[in-house]
Amino acid sequence: MTDKPMLILIAGPYRSGTDGSPQAMAANLARLEAAAWPVFAAGHLPVIGEWIALPVLRSADAGSTDPLADQVLYPTADRLLTHCDAVLRLPGDSAGADQDVATARRRGLPVYHDVAEIPRRTSQETV
Repeated sequence: MTDKPMLILIAGPYRSGTDGSPQAMAANLARLEAAAWPVFAAGHLPVIGEWIALPVLRSADAGSTDPLADQVLYPTADRLLTHCDAVLRLPGDSAGADQDVATARRRGLPVYHDVAEIPRRTSQETV
């Protein structure tokens, strides 16, 4: 248990295995977002890199399949990890999520593979 809320990066497939299909990427994002409530309910603050990177891409008139995406998606997660306290790695092949895990481990951050592994807050607001 912990008394401090953690900022937890939810990492998993977004573009991987989609062949650029917007519907497949949207389904992957929905799977990432499905983990947000359990993280929040445990007393922490969930964050997904695409929540930040996609508006950045849109402001550059680019999308997630644009060549600019690699210059935004991966660096966004890397920059975000300087503020995060942990990573929740969801199942599925993903070079970006694997990179997030490697970065987290290099920085000494815990990496969880199931929400049940995340310590619940001892004193938290009513959820």
